[in-house]
Amino acid sequence: MAALATLVLGLPAPGPACAADKEVTFAHQDMVVPFRALMASGALEKATGYTVHWRKFGGGGDVIRAMASGSVQIGEAGSSPIAAAASQGLDIQLFWILDEIADAEQLVARAGSGVTRVADLRGKTIAVPFVSTAHYQLIAALAEAGLGQADVRILNMRPPEIAAAWERGDIDATFIWDPVLARVKPSGTVVVSAGDLARRGKATFDGLVVDRAWAAANRDFLVTLVKLIAAQDAAYAAKPWNADAPEVAAVARITGSAPAQVPASLAAYRFPTLEAQASPAWLGGAAAKALTETAAFLKAQGRVQALAPDYGRFVTTDVVDAARKGPVPGPEGR
Repeated sequence: MAALATLVLGLPAPGPACAADKEVTFAHQDMVVPFRALMASGALEKATGYTVHWRKFGGGGDVIRAMASGSVQIGEAGSSPIAAAASQGLDIQLFWILDEIADAEQLVARAGSGVTRVADLRGKTIAVPFVSTAHYQLIAALAEAGLGQADVRILNMRPPEIAAAWERGDIDATFIWDPVLARVKPSGTVVVSAGDLARRGKATFDGLVVDRAWAAANRDFLVTLVKLIAAQDAAYAAKPWNADAPEVAAVARITGSAPAQVPASLAAYRFPTLEAQASPAWLGGAAAKALTETAAFLKAQGRVQALAPDYGRFVTTDVVDAARKGPVPGPEGR
């Protein structure tokens, strides 16, 4: 596999000491995306010669705090925590759209709670990870229904805490993603999805962000990374995996999902292609606009104290542009 990846990517074969000299800590979450199969395959390490330390976090806010501490160089975060990080001056760059959230995040009300529409949430207890894309969508949904935060009780919980609170009956509703979403839906009712709100102008996404200085010194690694992610996404799009696929087993193992639930979870997202990444629809324009609008929302909610003068500074197409110029690996290169 290493020889094939080296041949297809056009990279020099890593020497014996390469992995020891080149290391990166990559913060990921539990979103059910094709990238998890790539993580499990070891293809990134083989193609680059880097030692990759994969660290799982409970939410984008935790990822951003780890990056701010200097202990993480690359991380997965939603558009809301990325906007918050940029507003706080963290020197990061968004270089890849991991997914368009679409219907992968949903507001679910407990069966028997009497909630069938957002307006019914008045006086109810709702759990959501604060400063996440789901939090942003929840507040937007409440505002759209004429409710303010004082009209409901919102609890800040990480996904595993939400699952436990739901099972105990402590909360009436949650705005969350898989694998927790799949656990709460059988005993709840979907009230609204992120996709519904996106169609009304409140789009959200998950992206990969990198420390700017580290990116400048390790550009080849990032280019190889996005080539491999693009190839994995393309392989999935060409032939979506069934529950028995080895890729599904890898996704389930990393995310904590049940294998039987993974295919439906994957289908809820949209994965922009390598060609689409740098277009005006994503890194070439809309991503900076989304960060700008999200940051303004966060400031209005008191989650950030000030706004950055230009959110476009925190978005780059350079890595994707470089990846498009070179050969892209096929599934056999993994």
